[in-house]
Amino acid sequence: MIKEIYLAGGCFWGVEGYFKQLKGVKMTKVGYSNGKTENTTYRDIKVTDHTEVMYLRYDEALISLDEIFAHYFRIIDPTSINRQGGDRGRQYRTGIYYVDEATKEVALDYIDKEQEKYKEKIVVEVEKVKNYVDAEEYHQKYLDKNPAGYCHIDLSLAKKPL
Repeated sequence: MIKEIYLAGGCFWGVEGYFKQLKGVKMTKVGYSNGKTENTTYRDIKVTDHTEVMYLRYDEALISLDEIFAHYFRIIDPTSINRQGGDRGRQYRTGIYYVDEATKEVALDYIDKEQEKYKEKIVVEVEKVKNYVDAEEYHQKYLDKNPAGYCHIDLSLAKKPL
């Protein structure tokens, strides 16, 4: 069955670049989510309070939600507030944005287990997705178009077993 989820992990270029390599991932695109308004643009996200997210469609027969979360936690600092890598600001906050309650429960259970590995509190938002807007075309598959582009994520980790 094909499922969907939205993940925020700092700059969306790297999050998309990492996840699109995984077996079972059927589609990725980047956008802005969970802001105060229905619409926004890259220029306006600081005002509208949207975060940069990657939309992910996956085949749960090939990759489980727990595996997706394991990969996600591999590439973020879940204790960092409003920053990942060299990126700073609320638009770079971490978040798991779900479309159904079952995904919410799996996310909360996963975070509870993951918390045992950290002294600091995990600050990843877990909320229903709202006010999602696709990012501008030049952001889509950005690292494919710009192989030397900025990325705070080690994309080679996607090829290594968890």
